[in-house]
Amino acid sequence: MANKKNAAAFEHSLNALESLVQQMESGDLSLEDSLKAFEKGVKLARECQEALSSAEQKVHTLMEKNGKIDSQPFAQLDEEKQ
Repeated sequence: MANKKNAAAFEHSLNALESLVQQMESGDLSLEDSLKAFEKGVKLARECQEALSSAEQKVHTLMEKNGKIDSQPFAQLDEEKQ
């Protein structure tokens, strides 16, 4: 359940960030509104980065075997499934 909430929060933050970028790129915002949008964008970008780092750490933990990382290229994983 927490993973779905985290994924939804990430998607929401990413969509909000994309919307802010579009608004800022349009050039229709005042300087004050642009600064507020930039500040909010930095916060959203940090939230997204934290979520990605957390997911990466979880994958890293799941891939660890006997204290060593068992990493394989995706192509090799696909071939093993066949």
